[in-house]
Amino acid sequence: MDRHQEEESHIEKQDDEEALARLEEIKKSIEAKMALRQNNLNPERPDSAYLRTLDSSIKRNTAVIKKLKQINEEQREGLMDDLRSVNLSKFVSEAVTAICEAKLKSSDIQAAVQICSLLHQRYKEFSPSLTHGLLKVFLPGKSADDLDADRNSKAMKKRSTLKLLLELYFVGVIEDSNIFINIIKDLTSAEHLKDRDTTQTNLTLLAGFARQGRVFLGLPISGQDEDFFKGLNVTAEQKKNFKKAFNTYYDALAELLQSEHKSLQQMEKENSKLVNAKGELSEDSASSYEKLRKSYDHLYRNISSLAEALDLQPPVMPEDGTTRLTAGDEASSSGAVKDTSAPEPVWDDEETKTFYECLPDLRAFVPAVLLGEVEPAKTKDKSSESSSEILESQQTAEDTTEFPADSGSMADVSTVEQPKEKDEVDKEKAKDAKKEKGKEKDSDKKLDSEKEKGKSLDVANFERLLQRLPGCVSRDLIDQLTVEYCYLNSKTNRKKLVKALFNVPRTSLELLAYYSRMVATLATCMKDIPSTLVQMLEDEFNYLVHKKDQMNIESKIRNIRFIGELCKFKIVPSGLVFSCLKACLDDFTHHNIDVACNLLETCGRFLYRSPETTLRMTNMLDILMRLKNVKNLDPRQSTLVENAYYLCKPPERSARISKVRPPLHQYIRKLLFSDLEKDSITNVLKQLRKLPWSECEQYILKCFMKVHKGKYGQIHLIASLTSGLSRHHEEFAVAVVDEVLEEIRVGLELNEYGAQQKRLAHLRFLGELYNYEHVDSSVIFETLYVTLSYGHGTSEQEVLDPPEDFFRVRMVIILLETCGHYFDRGSSKKRLDQFLIHFQRYILSKGHLPLDIEFDLQDLFANLRPNMTRYTTIDEVNAAILQLEEREQASNADKGSVERHSDTKRPGKSSSTVIFSNGKSTVKDVGENGEAPKEESDSDSGSGSVVRDGQNQELDDGNHDRGSESDDGDDYDDGVGPGSDDDNEFRVRQKVVTVDPEEQADFDQELKALLQESIEQRKLELRGRPALNMTIPMSVFEGSGKDHHHFGRVTGDNSEEVLDEENGEPREVQVKVLVKRGNKQQTKQMLIPSDCSLVQSTKQKEAADLEEKQDIKRLVLEYNERDEEEANGLGTQVSNWIPGGSRGNTRTYTGEGSGKGGGSRRFVYHQGGGGSYHSRRK
Repeated sequence: MDRHQEEESHIEKQDDEEALARLEEIKKSIEAKMALRQNNLNPERPDSAYLRTLDSSIKRNTAVIKKLKQINEEQREGLMDDLRSVNLSKFVSEAVTAICEAKLKSSDIQAAVQICSLLHQRYKEFSPSLTHGLLKVFLPGKSADDLDADRNSKAMKKRSTLKLLLELYFVGVIEDSNIFINIIKDLTSAEHLKDRDTTQTNLTLLAGFARQGRVFLGLPISGQDEDFFKGLNVTAEQKKNFKKAFNTYYDALAELLQSEHKSLQQMEKENSKLVNAKGELSEDSASSYEKLRKSYDHLYRNISSLAEALDLQPPVMPEDGTTRLTAGDEASSSGAVKDTSAPEPVWDDEETKTFYECLPDLRAFVPAVLLGEVEPAKTKDKSSESSSEILESQQTAEDTTEFPADSGSMADVSTVEQPKEKDEVDKEKAKDAKKEKGKEKDSDKKLDSEKEKGKSLDVANFERLLQRLPGCVSRDLIDQLTVEYCYLNSKTNRKKLVKALFNVPRTSLELLAYYSRMVATLATCMKDIPSTLVQMLEDEFNYLVHKKDQMNIESKIRNIRFIGELCKFKIVPSGLVFSCLKACLDDFTHHNIDVACNLLETCGRFLYRSPETTLRMTNMLDILMRLKNVKNLDPRQSTLVENAYYLCKPPERSARISKVRPPLHQYIRKLLFSDLEKDSITNVLKQLRKLPWSECEQYILKCFMKVHKGKYGQIHLIASLTSGLSRHHEEFAVAVVDEVLEEIRVGLELNEYGAQQKRLAHLRFLGELYNYEHVDSSVIFETLYVTLSYGHGTSEQEVLDPPEDFFRVRMVIILLETCGHYFDRGSSKKRLDQFLIHFQRYILSKGHLPLDIEFDLQDLFANLRPNMTRYTTIDEVNAAILQLEEREQASNADKGSVERHSDTKRPGKSSSTVIFSNGKSTVKDVGENGEAPKEESDSDSGSGSVVRDGQNQELDDGNHDRGSESDDGDDYDDGVGPGSDDDNEFRVRQKVVTVDPEEQADFDQELKALLQESIEQRKLELRGRPALNMTIPMSVFEGSGKDHHHFGRVTGDNSEEVLDEENGEPREVQVKVLVKRGNKQQTKQMLIPSDCSLVQSTKQKEAADLEEKQDIKRLVLEYNERDEEEANGLGTQVSNWIPGGSRGNTRTYTGEGSGKGGGSRRFVYHQGGGGSYHSRRK
């Protein structure tokens, strides 16, 4: 998978580099054109003295002028060097004539521009002469040589000349733009519309001019060309004239196309009547129809091309229900016209239809001589010439035979002078013959050398063309290559081309459609190419089928797909396709199944939707399904057959009915799935609060549970909305948590592959709910353990969590990545450490992990516990878990022994123990100076000031909503402050006598029952929030006027006793202990050293409270100032909500805490009358 990603990234990088290289090339070419235009507009022509130093001989100049007739990109540099070394001052007209007569291709235009620029910069009279010579091509009446030229060659010459004129104007060789106005007026003349061939030629010329000369029409120019065309002197009046001529001509063409379409429809109706009446169509009618249809298609394509160049919409013709009609057997086999009620067209979309039906017309791009269409005319001319020569020789023989009979008197005179005349004539003839033979030998040698050079060039060009063939993976590329091949057309090259097309790589099946298009395009002019290729494919198919070996499946698939693609271009007859399919169905085993399915996937849909083959294809498909039901095919082959069948003949099904939701539900979905963003969360929350809650609560909850349908990165926004809504609807947050936990549980029970994305989203949602303090850490750890252990040890373990399924590992990773970074201190840190050890055992039980999960695990441990040991074997992790369990048992035993020892008291004395637990100090019952009177100890036995477990638990529950995971606990390190139930207690350990295990078990059982009974009783009591730091009742002071400062607390049964500090002696502090005897409250005095931890902690707490009050005062003032700024439009929005108090005042608290994990957590708490915001970040 990683290799595939690397390959994709490498390919994307190559594409980016190629795009940058192309942009650089375009930029350089534009810069070169701009520099060339400046040189041409301001030429520095050499003087006559310099020109006289160059070679001005006739021989050298004639050789250079001959080279000008064969301008191309390969010879450009050499030709320019020759032009720089000769003086053509006396041969400018000859050079212009040679350039005008040169047969230029599109690729040779730039080379011709460079050469013309060089001549323009040297000779002043070159540019006017060249312009006049090139314009003769568009004025056939002034050039007698063009009257007998071939029409296609003239069209090609006009196209290349117009391109050359435009390029010469762009680079400044030609400065008068009025010549183009005359050319366009001539091409858009309404008289040419009467001649269809001339109209087609003019359309291609005008489309090319509109694409290349957009600046003349005032059309927008994109890219870097805009700067280049700004320097052209094209006035607004000229642009108006150009545009007017084009628009007028385009309107006339649209009318002509409409009339052609109507006449075509009329002919189709007449032909359909003839077919219905006689059963067939005559050849004359069919040929005239085909001729009109081709003419219409050609005209429509050219008009569409012109409209595209002019940024106009092509004309839309009304669709008709008829199809092309042919004569002979094809007409009778098709039966009649296609049924207009057929619901499905042959092609799925217009693009596919264009690819297979709209082929380029080679006669419009390539001269007929290159297509081999003029050769028959030449042979006829030769035969007629030879026959005329024979007749002339016979006539001269008859004349010579008749001559002596008529002139008898002259015979005697002629016989006297014959010997002398014969000798002279013979001598002259011999001399002439020798001269002619010498000239013929020289010319033959030159022709042979030129032919050899031409042949070597043609061979090299053709080889390069074949090498480009596999890279033609688009319609434009294959069409361009087809046109280029026509310039290299020969019998030998046709054979080589067929061989290259036939030997397409067997793994490159995507090329078959483009190769078939090339064959179909060439089939209009070169009939031997499709027939040879089809015969070769048919022979190969028969060989592969009769061989009956189970090898070379790729070659078989390539062969049959090639046949199918040619069938869609109507090169391969449908009968051949059905015979191939029947051969596969007759022996429907092994590779024949794959071959038949590939054939149906390629052209089965085309044959099924074509009216003339629908019935036969339906029968073949029925046979295919019957064979599939009879044969015992493996699942892969059965799937292949079903896919091929339903691809050709899709099952009938009703249209999908979209769910209709009420407008209110649509608005809720829009808010949550479309509008919810980080910047818009406040507005979304306001809109949700404005909704009728009783009606929308259930649907909002349903939408919240569909977090997997939104963006994964916005799940925390849904959790933030939950927090904001819980401020006003507390039951909503509870319902959200319940639903999330239920969905996670259902996912574990079902373990469906299609619900994996949903399950991951719900786990992320649960983690975000913990981050917003809607879930306790115990819920997170319980979910983690359930994820690892659910279904294990049951009969459904193989279904719920198979060994090869690693999805639960990914679930744990997602949940810990979301909220695990908060478990870095206190008891939650220990619990996470313990879980990670169990998690490693689960991972090792799975075996080898996939790379992506392994990388995610490495990132998880690096973020949460970078120093934790990663175990590599099951034995190591089992030993670690066993050691962990032993430590837990030992710590539990120590706790139990300490608790038992603390319950046993010595007679006559009471021990004093101060316990700091969760940031609160409790002082057990002690006597003054360590001794207590008997009466107090007796009376305190039932109602003394010893802290009970139930009361201590009640205080903790009342003060810490999240237990060890409260915000106060997060602000301290391990072992200090709230957040750790085990590490934050100071206990006095004493040596305890070993207890019998049976007695210990009995004691534990009784203690458990006692605790359970106490818990049940406490549930029935009204639980009020215990008062912290209560003031001392005034009655206990007995009129004392001293100022008592509160600093600590001693708890009794009612949790209401208070300690006061008296500023007396500096070393000891006198305190009063409030005790209760019966219904009376009494005080006892006791001295505590000033360096005692109770006194120090109380002083520190008072100092911290004073500092906190000052900070709150300062922050309140700052908040009021910020409130005023927000009223002036300078305030900022707060993103997250949590439930807050209901007081009407406003309070803001900001703090930071750090722990051993190396991270820090930042709290921002704002409480106001309308709600409260809360965020916690690390």
